[in-house]
Amino acid sequence: MSNILIVYYSLFENTKNLALEIAEQTGGTIRELIPDKHYSFDYNTAAKEIRNEISRGFCPKLITGNEPIDDYQTIFIGTPNWFKTLAPPVMSFLRQHNFTGKTIIPFCTHGGGGFCQIENDISKECIQSTILPGIAVGGTVVSEEVTNWLKTIGYVI
Repeated sequence: MSNILIVYYSLFENTKNLALEIAEQTGGTIRELIPDKHYSFDYNTAAKEIRNEISRGFCPKLITGNEPIDDYQTIFIGTPNWFKTLAPPVMSFLRQHNFTGKTIIPFCTHGGGGFCQIENDISKECIQSTILPGIAVGGTVVSEEVTNWLKTIGYVI
């Protein structure tokens, strides 16, 4: 078993596609975070729900993806950029685990906003971890872009 875990939340498949590319290139185990309540598939309705959850600091219950992380040394954590921060299911995952001594590598998908506060927010939750530079992908995932990033941080198999 690889000691690399790729954890992600994805509403519209963009972050999932990036997570799958990272898993393929690193040989890591992939884990999808699924909250107990699904967001609307209508963008405007979902945006209202999400904005409300973020402003309240709400962390939804996870029905899958929250299994123990003890066997993993390196954890890639993926999220869409939602209102300049993490998706609430990702924050739930971060707050339910101890990342002491682990290497954390953030990744996100976005519609033009890049990382915004995502890397900082992950760092605040994983203060006893090593945080490596992440990747923020806007639009379609390009294998070569992911390969170059993974080479830069030393994680290509």
